[in-house]
Amino acid sequence: MSAPRNIAVIDVGKTNVKLALVDLERLEELAVVTRPNAVRPGPPYPHFDLEGHWSFFLEHLAAFHESHGIDGISVTTHGAAAVLLDADGGLAAPMLDYEHTGPDAMAEAYDALRPPFAETGSPRLPMGLNLGAQLHWQLACDPSLKDRIAHVVTYPQYWGFRLSGALATDMSSLGCHTDLWRPREGRFSDLPGRLGLEGKIAPPRRATEVLGPISAEIAHRTGLPADTQVVCGIHDSNASLLPHLLGRAGPVSVVSTGTWVIAMSVGATAPALDPARDTLINVDAFGQPVPSARFMGGREYQLMSEGLTGAPTGAEREAVLRDGIMLLPAVVPESGPFAGRTHRWSREPRSDGERLFALSLYLGLMTDTCLGLIGAEGPQLIEGPFARNRDVLDMLSALRPGGVETAASATGTSIGAALLFAPGHSSATARHDGPADPAPYRDYAARWRAALGTQDRARAHQPV
Repeated sequence: MSAPRNIAVIDVGKTNVKLALVDLERLEELAVVTRPNAVRPGPPYPHFDLEGHWSFFLEHLAAFHESHGIDGISVTTHGAAAVLLDADGGLAAPMLDYEHTGPDAMAEAYDALRPPFAETGSPRLPMGLNLGAQLHWQLACDPSLKDRIAHVVTYPQYWGFRLSGALATDMSSLGCHTDLWRPREGRFSDLPGRLGLEGKIAPPRRATEVLGPISAEIAHRTGLPADTQVVCGIHDSNASLLPHLLGRAGPVSVVSTGTWVIAMSVGATAPALDPARDTLINVDAFGQPVPSARFMGGREYQLMSEGLTGAPTGAEREAVLRDGIMLLPAVVPESGPFAGRTHRWSREPRSDGERLFALSLYLGLMTDTCLGLIGAEGPQLIEGPFARNRDVLDMLSALRPGGVETAASATGTSIGAALLFAPGHSSATARHDGPADPAPYRDYAARWRAALGTQDRARAHQPV
């Protein structure tokens, strides 16, 4: 049997759901289709349209196979997500949206159960961003649920189960601030047992392992060959990391951008991580721990750019840098390195162009902050939407001595997930030259940091 070339990738982000067809020889997408990842309000709580996604995947798997041929299927999804299955393989409960605030109501009870950060590398996060908190809340709200649950699968492996019938979890998803995993030891924490789920969480596997061929039903519905293999699958940020782990010597950092901006450091000596700054330990495709930091940069850009038109002019860029028109954190205050702060402008922008440029500088500075928290060294590889934002890249280039490179692919998660079938490849990148004169950017960054200190002092003197 020849090596697989065309890999269909199920790619579920928090905002959009994609199916991409990746050519492994050229490391590029041959086709991409998307649909919104809309949240249904309930009952019983906000949840995802899994059946709608499933119909979408089957329809386009058939179309991709007819037009190009499919040699294998991989899966990548956002983290903080699992699916609860009953004994028949159906849903024991709808899949909870991790942005639902329900788990916060039981935070004190959950905190008494969860293992410490030193063991799990999982910071304590709000809402359902700790998967363990989701499970705790769901089980407490529905006492009959524990008996209905036969299996818990992490989200990529839910689609793998639908395709192949094989049950699994993957280490990269378990390592995504779930509280369920000990990344340095490669085993479950004590939390599954404390939740009464010991033995119900599907066996952990490396992302590169093959679950098996598609089922006869899927072969019939899509026209794919019955021996089409399904790989275990991977958490999306670690999918973005994988192409850059291959063929690289020395320290390197990868910044995966989308709804979340996640900075990951490989090969450098990490400082002590501070969970209060939204640092954590991820787990890569090979099961190894990866110091990481994050903020909700894509969501912040969406919130602050809504209704703005045009692009910044050269004069507007000069004015923002000269006059110190700054956006200070945090636009999304529930997470990130400046969680708990309320964003503000140092002075109000005078035009849409100034506002957009200052917003991009803010995102570059937030990204640089995350890289600093994890001791990032070497080149910084940027993939996703930020790789197409010159102003973000210029700020990072001015601040990062190892230089900035951008991923050639517009969908880094899909390329990385496809590479689970061929982990000998590496992804092409291009160096970003940065601004002709980095000094104004560095001066702006110094003033931004000083303004953060001033903001802290002002907050410290506010009356209680």
